[in-house]
Amino acid sequence: MTQAEILDRMFRIIRSVLAMDTLALSPETAARDVAGWDSLRHVKIILKVEEQFAIQLSSREIDGLRNIGDFVTLIGAKTGAAA
Repeated sequence: MTQAEILDRMFRIIRSVLAMDTLALSPETAARDVAGWDSLRHVKIILKVEEQFAIQLSSREIDGLRNIGDFVTLIGAKTGAAA
């Protein structure tokens, strides 16, 4: 799986959890940039990511995430994705 494929899946997961099919997202998008992306939805996104990518994230890893791009990089590292 490539970083671009991970990014596309991340966008789909986030849009699904937030129930915003047309939400404009980029790698630089952070939770604070999106109305409705609260702590509960953040946890739901994390759980969905762990399920979809068959990975487990530590609280330290989660705390280090600043934006979607950081999330994609972390998933790539955990899954051995191609650049």
